[in-house]
Amino acid sequence: MATTGLWPVKCRLKDVLDYADNPDKTTAQKYLDRDLFATLTYAGNGEKTDKQIYVDAINCPKQRAYQAMMAVKRRFGKLGGNVAYHGYQSFQTGEVTPEEALAIGRETAYRMWGDKFQVLVTVHLNTDNLHCHFVVNSVSYKDGSKFGNHQKDHIKLREISDQVCREYGKSVLKDASFWKGQSRGAYWYKKNGGMTHRDMLKRDIEYVLPTCGSIKDFRYQMEALGYTFGRTDEYYAHTTITAPGWKRPIRLDSLGYSREVLDERINANWDKGVEFYAVLSQRIQKWRTTALEDEISRLEFSVDHSYDTVTVLVDTLFLILITILQMAEDLMSPDLRHEARNIEQYVSDYRFLQREEIHTIPQLEQSISAAKEQISALERERSKADNTRRRAHTPEEVKAAKDERKAITEKMRPLREKVKRAEKIMEKSPHLYELLQAEFNTEREANARARNKSK
Repeated sequence: MATTGLWPVKCRLKDVLDYADNPDKTTAQKYLDRDLFATLTYAGNGEKTDKQIYVDAINCPKQRAYQAMMAVKRRFGKLGGNVAYHGYQSFQTGEVTPEEALAIGRETAYRMWGDKFQVLVTVHLNTDNLHCHFVVNSVSYKDGSKFGNHQKDHIKLREISDQVCREYGKSVLKDASFWKGQSRGAYWYKKNGGMTHRDMLKRDIEYVLPTCGSIKDFRYQMEALGYTFGRTDEYYAHTTITAPGWKRPIRLDSLGYSREVLDERINANWDKGVEFYAVLSQRIQKWRTTALEDEISRLEFSVDHSYDTVTVLVDTLFLILITILQMAEDLMSPDLRHEARNIEQYVSDYRFLQREEIHTIPQLEQSISAAKEQISALERERSKADNTRRRAHTPEEVKAAKDERKAITEKMRPLREKVKRAEKIMEKSPHLYELLQAEFNTEREANARARNKSK
C-alpha cells in the first residue's frame, strides 16, 4: 500500500538536490555541485539510502543529475520559477524490500515523467516505512516546456503508483479519496501551508478542552476565543459554532467532537485530581481579552469608521498588527490569531513603509506610480542601448553597449521590487484592516457582556 505526494521547489535547485543526495553523507561527493543540488542531496542522502546503493535516475546520469538538469534549463533559457518538483512514494511497513521499493519507484517515475522530464529516484531507509523520493526537473529536456503540477497530475501520480503496486503484488489504498475527506479548495490551501477554518477551530478546541470542567465551561472558553455558538444540543441534534467573518458555521461533530466525546474528554479532566484544580486557576478570562483595544487606545488610532483610504494610516495599521500578533494567544479572532504565522512578513512590510516614508494609501499609490514612471524611462534608455549595440561596428562598441544595458537593468531591479512590494501591501491592507475591525468589535462585545454579567 503506497501513498504519494508532490510539491514544487521554489528555492535553489541545489537545495532540493542536496536533500536528495547530500554530498556530506554520500560516496559521490566529488560529482555534485551546490545549486539545484540541495534537494537532490536530501533524496540521495547516504545515511538514508545505504551509501547510494538505492539511487537511480531517468533521462540523466544519477551521479551528475544536477549538471544534467541545469544544462537543460540553460539550453531553453528557463532558470527561474519553480526549479524542481519533489515527490514521495511511501510503503506500508514490512511490505517491500529496498530493492522492490526502488523498482516500484523507478517504474512509477518513468510512467509519470519519463517521456519528457529528468528524474532522480531514491529509496530512504531511515524510517520504519520505506519510501521513495522523486526529484523532477521542472523543465522538459525534450521541448523546454515546464511541468504544470495541476490537480490532474497529483491524481495521475496516485493512479500510476497504485497500478504499479498491483503489478508487483502489493496492496493499494482502496476507495481512498484523493482529497482525504475535504474539499478540493481546502486540500490545496493546506498544501500551500494555510489553515482552513476547520483547522483553526480544531486547534482552539484542543487548546481549551484540557481546562474545561463542564460543557458550560467549554462554551464559555470558546466564546472567550471569539467564537459564537449557534444550534446547541438542547434543541438540535448537532451543535454548530462560528467566528466573525466566517461565511458558514461548522458542526462540532463533523470534527469528531460529538456531545459524547466532549463529555468524555471533560470527565477525564476531573480524573486528574489536584493537577486539574491547578489548571482551573489559569483559565482564560474573556473580560481580560483586550489586546487590540488597549493597543489602539495607546496609539490613539480608530478602527470604528469604515475603511477609508484617505484617513487610514497604513503604516500604523501594520504597526498595530505586528504589536498584537506578538500576543496572539490573547486575541479573540481565530483568523487574526492565525495571521501570527506571517508576522515576519508584516515586520518587513512595516520597515519598507517607514524607509519609504509612506503613511497613507494615497502615498502608497503615488509611490507605485512614481516607480513605474522611472522603470518606463529606464526601459526607453535600455532600448536605445540595444539599438546602439545592433548598429555597432567594432567589438569594443558592442561591449560598451552591452555594459550600458546591463547597468540600466541593475537600476531597474530595485524599482521593480519596490513596485511589487508596494502593490502587495496595497492589496492586503484592506483585508488586514477588516481583521482588526472584527477583533476590535468582538473584544468590545465580550467586555460589554462581562460588565453586564457582573452587575
